[in-house]
Amino acid sequence: MGYRTSDGPAISGGAVLGVGSTLLLLFAFLVALGMWGCPKYDVYSREMTGRAELAQATSNRQIKVNEAMASEEAAKHLAQAEIARARGVAEANRIIGDSLKGNEDYLRYLWIHNLAEAEKLGAEVIYVPTEANLPILESTRKLQAVKPKAEEEKK
Repeated sequence: MGYRTSDGPAISGGAVLGVGSTLLLLFAFLVALGMWGCPKYDVYSREMTGRAELAQATSNRQIKVNEAMASEEAAKHLAQAEIARARGVAEANRIIGDSLKGNEDYLRYLWIHNLAEAEKLGAEVIYVPTEANLPILESTRKLQAVKPKAEEEKK
């Protein structure tokens, strides 16, 4: 007994059974392959994800190390700049100090000039009396004049 298609030759029942069993065997093979391959693929996928995460963590750590090194380098340069600035200020102070030694008249002129400038701006100057009723600037001048005379008398 055969099956007849509308335009083709008759197909026997054994041929249909052979095709069906082949498809069933193929399906069973694919299911078995999936059952074996899915856990393997899962392990592979997790391994690749782990490697990617490790590479990302390594890259992030390297970025942080480079940023820290850059910060350290910047701090060193800022410290060197601050030292150079401090040396410049110290040198300027030394030069100014050396130029003002023995220039009591110039210092007195600056003091009077600044008093006049302050008066123009409306500032009020208050004198604090000392034991000789002289401003402190004047009292040190008298002390400096007395010291050389005292040293000459000792000789």
